[in-house]
Amino acid sequence: MLLTIDVGNSNTVLGLFEGQVMAEKWRIATDPLRTADELAVVLQGLLAQYPEPGGAEVTGISLCSTVPNVLQQVRQLCNRYFADVPTVIVEPGVKTGVPIKYDNPREVGADRIMNTLAAHEVYGGPAIVVDFGTSTNFDVVSDKGEFLGGALAPGIDISVDALAGRAAQLLKVELRKPRSVVGKSTVEALQSGILYGFVGLVDGIVARMIAELGLRKDDVTVIATGGLAPVVVAESRTITVHDPWLTLVGLRLVWERNVGSEQHDI
Repeated sequence: MLLTIDVGNSNTVLGLFEGQVMAEKWRIATDPLRTADELAVVLQGLLAQYPEPGGAEVTGISLCSTVPNVLQQVRQLCNRYFADVPTVIVEPGVKTGVPIKYDNPREVGADRIMNTLAAHEVYGGPAIVVDFGTSTNFDVVSDKGEFLGGALAPGIDISVDALAGRAAQLLKVELRKPRSVVGKSTVEALQSGILYGFVGLVDGIVARMIAELGLRKDDVTVIATGGLAPVVVAESRTITVHDPWLTLVGLRLVWERNVGSEQHDI
């Protein structure tokens, strides 16, 4: 089975693929202090949960990371505990098939490239991927599968943390839809401002991107992904698809382009 690992600033998302089918997925906290051996214990515990005798047998690994010090530990994990397993790490030199139309392509995070690859492969183009993570990333995909650029905005969680940390009478609240836009309590007022504020941010940026591309709204697939996407998806007027595991699909695709699908069970 192919193990895919997406190391983000806040969460690490893992998926197991049998061929093109995702058989299992997990989300754990990203801890920069966690060592390779500690990561191995967590990973082995997750793999043991797979409903087959002896757990899941990993025959390939595909991973990307936006956290350099965690990537170092994941490399050690692969070298020590999966030494005989073919591994693809998305970094310069790896074939992705994604032309990057950026002033400095090396500035583009590997997760954004994976989102572009998966978006074009699964949904076609043009498309816009909105990834709700530590930051809110907007990635524009051309009809040819090119990464055209995008926008980076503060993430929902860090915005809430900053507000609670800087305002003495405000607190961190659960991210959920309030009874009305006009909040009747401090909690509801915060929930309204956070939810509808980010909905407005997403819809506003997406609309401007579509206009700048000279396209119509119906011509562009807008894909929401990331751990915090469900909070916004239901209220957005521009998001058309919710695909929470898009990055993992990209990691499967890049594995097949570099090692080949014949290297793991199909």
